[in-house]
Amino acid sequence: MKTYLRLHPAKLTMLCAACFFLWTHASQAQMQQADTTFKPYGKLSGYAFGDYYYKAHADSLNRGGADQYTKVPEGRNAFQFRRVYLGYDYFISPKFTAQVLLAAEDASDALQSNKYAFYVKYANLRWKNFLPRTDLVIGQTATPAFSMSSEPVWGYRSVEKTIADLRKTPSYDLGVTVQGKIDEKGNFGYNLMVGNGTGAKPENDKFKHFYGDVYAKLFDQNLTIDLYGDYERLNWQQGFHHARSMEKLFIGYSSPVITVGAEGFITFSQNDVTAINNTTLLPDTLNGRATGLSLFVHGPVIKNKLGFFARMDNYNPDTKYDNRGYSKYASFSSAYEPNNKEQFITAGLDFTPVKNVHLMPNIWFNKYANQGAGGSMKDYDLVYRLTFYFIYK
Repeated sequence: MKTYLRLHPAKLTMLCAACFFLWTHASQAQMQQADTTFKPYGKLSGYAFGDYYYKAHADSLNRGGADQYTKVPEGRNAFQFRRVYLGYDYFISPKFTAQVLLAAEDASDALQSNKYAFYVKYANLRWKNFLPRTDLVIGQTATPAFSMSSEPVWGYRSVEKTIADLRKTPSYDLGVTVQGKIDEKGNFGYNLMVGNGTGAKPENDKFKHFYGDVYAKLFDQNLTIDLYGDYERLNWQQGFHHARSMEKLFIGYSSPVITVGAEGFITFSQNDVTAINNTTLLPDTLNGRATGLSLFVHGPVIKNKLGFFARMDNYNPDTKYDNRGYSKYASFSSAYEPNNKEQFITAGLDFTPVKNVHLMPNIWFNKYANQGAGGSMKDYDLVYRLTFYFIYK
């Protein structure tokens, strides 16, 4: 006669937790025995960048959504900070590191007094090699969208965000991240994350944002290839399924002589668009499909003293736009504006008088083309800037 052991789910969960605790405790004890010379320490770091800008021309329709210069009137000039970082990393043990990062950034983060305010951008605990060649990060941290791939190769976040960042892909989130290397040298790896999807703000629904990428670094890690995807349900109920997903490919090559990169994405928005049907004169709910492509180049003119950079983005907010069948397009997503194609250009010089100090004269240009029935309305924003960027450690 056979007998079977049956455990209540709660007891099984407690048993698994106890086994996990004993395993981690044993691993930690072995690590401490192996390295008795380690002493905890911390490291303070930060940087800041901003501009003196002059807006030479303003789009007559104030297009551009949440662009920093959309509502700035023509002729305005000002000094501004666009980011101030203050971070602290504490090395608890050879396997555990804690990180906190305070940021004062966009004007939208200002206090009611219209003064810049710091907020908590990162606050996390990293468990190094919790599995072989794999780190576990718990807390608020960078997503795999671009900060670990295209952004460092672009190298000029002080001038402008990457195209995926500009189009409101989350750059950081609160959740759990697994960062793994497939080989010892880190030539191949992956990042997986599940988070709230709300950045520094508290969760406001029951849905989660899923992120993931795989990458390869070839030719002595000079060539980077990164394939990224994400998915989030925004509203999911009977009769209405509202969701967003992105697929993105980045290819970049870096050398002492020149760096070039290309980043392209497709964003699918399920039931995110409303428009008036020209036949029935009633509103319809539609799917949206946005595409973006960014090309950039930068390199030295005088080693360690003077460099150049240039970039061009093309963005189509809705490739399914039908101005014959529909009118009065709008979106449920506040960051999504389906009516205007955009072309962004920036170029400038990078003068480095001393290490960690950069002065960068540059242009910021964004052109708009309406997709509606009137379709020919084209205009642009043009800003001349002197960008300053300094690092303090």
